This record gives sequence, C-alpha cells and structure tokens, in this order.
Amino acid sequence: MGHAIRGSSQGAGLLALVLVTTSCSTSTAVRQDQTPQASQQAESAAVVTVAPFKGARGVPTDTPVLVAAQGGTLKSVTVRAVKGAKGSLPGVLSADGTQWRSRGTAAPGASYEVSVTAVNPAGAVTQTTSSFSTVKSRETFAIESFMPDRDMTGLTVGVGMPVMITFDHPVTDRVSVERNLFVRTSRPVLGAWHWFDDRNVHFRPKNFWPSGTKVRVEARLAGVRGGAGLYGAANRTVNFKVGRAQITRGSIPSHHLTVRRNGKIVREIPMSAGQGGVWKYHTTSGVHLAMSRENVTVMTSPGIGPGSAGYYQLTVYDTVRISNSGEYIHSAPWSVGSQGYSNVSHGCVNVSPSNAKWFLDNTLIGDPIIITGSPRVLEPTNGWGHWQESWREWLKWSSLKHFTTDDV
Repeated sequence: MGHAIRGSSQGAGLLALVLVTTSCSTSTAVRQDQTPQASQQAESAAVVTVAPFKGARGVPTDTPVLVAAQGGTLKSVTVRAVKGAKGSLPGVLSADGTQWRSRGTAAPGASYEVSVTAVNPAGAVTQTTSSFSTVKSRETFAIESFMPDRDMTGLTVGVGMPVMITFDHPVTDRVSVERNLFVRTSRPVLGAWHWFDDRNVHFRPKNFWPSGTKVRVEARLAGVRGGAGLYGAANRTVNFKVGRAQITRGSIPSHHLTVRRNGKIVREIPMSAGQGGVWKYHTTSGVHLAMSRENVTVMTSPGIGPGSAGYYQLTVYDTVRISNSGEYIHSAPWSVGSQGYSNVSHGCVNVSPSNAKWFLDNTLIGDPIIITGSPRVLEPTNGWGHWQESWREWLKWSSLKHFTTDDV
C-alpha cells in the first residue's frame, strides 16, 4: 500500500516545493539515546513539510500532494485513502531525494493520510503523519461510449480511425478532463483532442495513422473535475492496432473507385454515384471513413413516407456505410449497366455484387474513402467526417492543443 522510495524510479523535472511554515505538519525526530552526539543529531534532524496542510478540508481532487525535506532526504512517502475511497496515490521523487509529488487524481469526498519518513546525513530519522480531505461530489460522470470498440469496430482499424469518447453528462471543465486523457503509441504521432460539444471529445492524428501502430488510450478520469460538483466515476483504457494502409479514392465524373493498399493498387471498381438533380441525391465529396460493415441493410427514402411520390424501401447486400446521411458503398445488381458510365443512384455508391462482396471483406472500420467531383461536400459532423477539417480548424476546438504521443 505504501510508496517505497528506495529503489523506485526517480523522475526529474518536479516543480520546486514552496515551504510554508504555517502549513507544516508535525515532525518527530526519533532519538536513539541521550548522549551529546545523539542530542546534536536530533537537533539537526530533517524537517518535513507536507501540502495540503494538516487537517485541510475541501481540497480539489487534482491538487498534488507535495512533500519536502530540509536538512535530509525522504526515505518513504505514503498517501493512503482512509475514508470514502480505497488505495493510495502514487508519486515521483526528485533526483536529489528531497521532494516528492503525487501523480494522478484523488477521489472526491475522501480522507487521505500522508505518512513520511526522512533521514538526515547523520542517520537521525524524522517521521511525519498528516491528513486532509477532498471536496465532496454532488454528481459523477462516466464514459458512455468509447471507440474503437471490440464489438462495434474491432480492435484492428483503418488508418483514418479517430478515438471517440462520449460522456453520460455534459462536461464544462474541458481542460481538467482533456489533460487526463492520454494517448500512447508504438511510434511517435502528432495529434490532438477535439470537442464537438460538451459530451463528445475525439482524437485524431495530424495525418493518417502510420500502418501497424499500436495504440493505448487511457482515460484517467476517476476523481477528475468535470464541472461544478461533477467528478469522474472511473478510469477506462482501450488498446487497439492500426492495420494496413488502405485508402480508396472515387471520382464521380469518371465513375470509378481505386483501392490502394500500402500505396499499391489492389482493385479498380466501376461505380455509379448519386444522380443529383435534388440536393440529397448527390453523393458527398470529401474524406469519408468506413463506419460499419453490414451484410444486409434495409434502405428507405430519406424524408419521404409510404404512399408519397419517390418513396422506396429496399433491401441491399454487402454494404459499407460512409456517412450518417445514408450513404453506403453497396451491391447494386440493378445498375451494373450504368456502373463505370453514368450516375444513377439516390446518393449511394453502387457497385456490382462481386465488387461489393470484395470491398466488404477487405475493408476495416476507419479506412479512408475519398470521393471527389460532387457539389455537395461532406460536413465534418456527418458521420466521421473528422478529416474534413484542416489541422488548424481541428485545433480550434482543442483545450490543450496538439501533442506528440508517448510510448505505449
């Protein structure tokens, strides 16, 4: 339960601890005997300072516990929850052994006991015990959905796949939440979080993920402030891998899809895109992502009910969804004669049954599908249109801006 400093990793770069005498906890020098030498050692015993100060109440959960020793070094520091929570706060020791800082976030409405042992150069031991309690929580928030997800996307995804987190409550303290979201990768990647609204924060790299990258996303949100009286309920971690780099490009004027894998063409597919005329019948231009892979999909006419002119309900097979506005790449045996020559669909990308089956079998969720040549542009919020925003636009909605990922 304790944090034994001897033999532990000693991190550098700690902030200097300000020693305020009014916030010092009681230090006791352990005397071995009553000889003059022992008395001198006790008089010069290390002085330990702890912040938050002893008995402090309503301490914000993200306040670090800071411990310092004057006239000696720290031998052990333990910050243990004694009421309202379980476990201990880990910490890091300065290179010279005189300062310690907790890492992570305390639980709201909990009491913590800080136990410190320090030793001076002559071997005299100082033992200190202090305690504090954290601010109480009125409500908690949790992660409602986290993608990539084993069931919805699989854990091997395409190079365009974003990380998408949805919370079950609106978050107003975006900075506190964002700085507790960590992305670790097997190779350095420049990326940033982006808030679409108070419940949805997504991460994407500046450029597509390098193929083969292993990714670990840690949402260390337990005890993190999400707003006034709102604190995170639990931590969450997701691991996934980026697969081969498969990028599909489709030209509406030329009526063809070209599929490249790791830079090499692996399939040329004739297609028929949206016929236009009515705005909703244009296939959108832009960087789409494969959002789902479905063997059977029932499609209905958008905005038109049964009995109205233009209404349809159609069962189609081998579909890959590319937007939220009803666009798919799918099998369309009825338009094979037009595929490669003209655009006759209601907005989907029609391909032959054999090409649809191949495309379904060879697509990962998150594969980029880039369509050009339409007057209707894919909106960034239409499905996973994350790559429709420039890097500068993406960063406008990030609280902490860009960063390079740490090792996984």
